[in-house]
Amino acid sequence: MLNTLWLGFFVVAAVAGLAQWLVGGNAQVFAAMVESLFAMAKLSVEVMVLLFGTLTLWLGFLRIAEKAGIVDALARWLAPLFRRLMPEVPSGHPALGLMTLNFAANALGLDNAATPIGLKAMKALQELNPQPDTATNAQILFLVLNASSLTLLPVTIFMYRMQQGAADPTLVFLPILLATSASTLVGLLSVAVVQRLPLWSPVVLAYLLPVALGLGGFMALLTTLSATALAQLSSLLGNLTLFALIVLFVTVGAWRKVPVYEAFIDGAREGFDVAKSLLPYLVAMLCAVGVFRASGALGYVLDGIRWCVELVGADTRFVDALPTALVKPFSGSAARAMLIETMQTQGVDSFAALAAATVQGSTETTFYVLAVYFGAVGIQRARHAVGCALLAEFAGVVAAIGVCYWFFG
Repeated sequence: MLNTLWLGFFVVAAVAGLAQWLVGGNAQVFAAMVESLFAMAKLSVEVMVLLFGTLTLWLGFLRIAEKAGIVDALARWLAPLFRRLMPEVPSGHPALGLMTLNFAANALGLDNAATPIGLKAMKALQELNPQPDTATNAQILFLVLNASSLTLLPVTIFMYRMQQGAADPTLVFLPILLATSASTLVGLLSVAVVQRLPLWSPVVLAYLLPVALGLGGFMALLTTLSATALAQLSSLLGNLTLFALIVLFVTVGAWRKVPVYEAFIDGAREGFDVAKSLLPYLVAMLCAVGVFRASGALGYVLDGIRWCVELVGADTRFVDALPTALVKPFSGSAARAMLIETMQTQGVDSFAALAAATVQGSTETTFYVLAVYFGAVGIQRARHAVGCALLAEFAGVVAAIGVCYWFFG
């Protein structure tokens, strides 16, 4: 899938470049394409410098949370819920703790760190699989929730915005929170309907109902605020939550007699290893996307979509954010490249860039997650996993665009 997508960027760019030269008489298009290649390669390194620090920092704090027992406590607290939603997974099974840690990494926006943990969880679930080539209900639910990727603190997106010069990198905190909540809710409900999960069970309701009511009340409060107040609140909550988590991890770690400095270094070392492996992928995708835009191909695609939107009389500002949404199901690195490229060409605080950042934080990459997670354990029959995950992703994109009109429109 990634081979086809990456090759497609260059092939379509070549065709578009030839069309601009032979039909439009623009002989400078090839110079622009080559210049874009080197500019994007340079940008990849600049982004990686900050990404090294971000992943190293947060995996260090996450390791403190592990050693302090915060993750285990969360797993024990969620165990009754998991027992109802994944009845085939025995209580106390290692998969429960690994899934909790994976969700915690996703919630912190550490998608690259969440992947190795998620693979361990999927392998643990595979040990319970009576048909190794067919996904179990538990594996499907885990994958769909992973693909919907409930992101409570999208630190990597904050990092990209900071790297591109955003005055307030956390401005998209609340929009992402609302959009990712919508995608996760749709993902959970779609799997529940297919698998006939007992969502009306008193235990499940005891977990989900307070969250739903709290989120509904919070949204009702937000409707009373002006756009300026919404942006200010998003900034305040983003920064406050970020620092509060750091203080929580460190203080609980110290109280539990965890050597917090050594634990942080241990986790940070892992973050460094994860980050350095991402540079080749970032260079590959950013360069391909840069050439795709410089050739005029991306402009043609967006102009076609914009024309269709204008036909129905709708606002077209969101169209420039669609490249991130269109490639997100296939490749996280391509979506990341599209997001960074949109920030550079449209302006980091433009409506398009804010919408693209919200889309990026709303869901994961469905086909990538499917290929990696199921491929790692040899599953060939995904059953209803793809349909449910794509439905969740679509809900996340629609919610992201709608929320951005609410907050920044």
